Amino acid sequence: QRALRDKPDLQGKVVLELTIAADGSVQRCEIISSELKDPELERKLAKHEEEPGTLAKALDELEAKDFISEPRVVASVLHQRAASSGALRVRQELQARGIAPQAVAEAVASLQETEVERATAVWRRRFDAPPADAKERAKQMRFLMARGFSGAVVSKVLRSDFDEAAQEQ
Repeated sequence: QRALRDKPDLQGKVVLELTIAADGSVQRCEIISSELKDPELERKLAKHEEEPGTLAKALDELEAKDFISEPRVVASVLHQRAASSGALRVRQELQARGIAPQAVAEAVASLQETEVERATAVWRRRFDAPPADAKERAKQMRFLMARGFSGAVVSKVLRSDFDEAAQEQ
């Protein structure tokens, strides 16, 4: 339940193999296969499965009710990350969650139109002035690139701020 609250877009299937002792205690629990794409949650769920197959059945039911689906994962990641991250970071997160390559490409393409504006907004929240020297420029560039903005976008952001500062003087 907690994992679904934290990640409402969670989806996938987990197959477990349990070894149960004569007294009914679980001796061993091993994940045989998983489509859940969340290793931490799989590990946590494996501790609580009492009968083999119940976890997979529960996850299948959630998917059938459309509580977990790939489009919801994509929408959630875009909602959470788009304002503060570049397309490269969003792509990496979607790929890490095991989203289909076509869905990742579509999501990243939807971010491209606003990439410079979003990078500028992130830059303005962190820095109050254009870089004064090469060291400061490198710092600002690293800041934006670490957030997943491409080098070309970072250059446009810093160049546009120089242009604005020159026009004000």
